Amino acid sequence: MHEPLPPDLAPAVAPVEHGAYGRALRACARVLALAGGLVFIALVGMSIVSIVGRKIASAPVPGDVELLQMCAAFASASFFAWCHLNHGDVRVDFFTQHLREITVRRMDGVGSVLVGLFGALIAWRSFAGAMNLREFEETSPILGLPLWIAQVLMVPGFVVLALAGFYMASRLLRGEKA
Repeated sequence: MHEPLPPDLAPAVAPVEHGAYGRALRACARVLALAGGLVFIALVGMSIVSIVGRKIASAPVPGDVELLQMCAAFASASFFAWCHLNHGDVRVDFFTQHLREITVRRMDGVGSVLVGLFGALIAWRSFAGAMNLREFEETSPILGLPLWIAQVLMVPGFVVLALAGFYMASRLLRGEKA
C-alpha cells in the first residue's frame, strides 16, 4: 500500500487552490470515476459467475457479453475527466523536458483545449447516436435491452471530460497551476 511520507521528507509543494467551480467539477468527476470503478467490479463478479457457471453447470449468465460491452462503455467513459483533472493523461515529455515551465504550461493548456473539444464532440455524437438507436428501437440480440440506454449513459462522462478540458485549459493558459 502507499503510505504518506513523514512530514520532514514530504515535498514542500503547496496544494493547488481550486475555486468553487473547480471543486464542484472535481467532485463530479470523482463520483463518476467511482461509479465507473464499481461497475467494473460488478462486471468482474458477473464474469466470474458466468465462467464458473459455464464450466461447472453449463449455465453461464445469459447475455453476459452484451452486459459486459454495454456496462464497460459507460464505466470507461466515466474515468476520463478524473484522469485529466489529475494530470493522468499519457504524455511524451521527451521534447518538453528542457523547456521553460511557462512554455510547458501553455502547451498543456492547448492540449487541454483539444481534450475539451474532443470531449464535447464525442458527447454530442454519442447522444446523437443514442437518439438514432432509440428512434429505430434497436435492442441487444440475447437480452433484448434497448441499445440507446447504454450509449446515452456514456454522455455524462464525455460532457464532464469536455468541462474538465476547458477548465484545465483556462487555468493553464492564464499561467495558473492546474
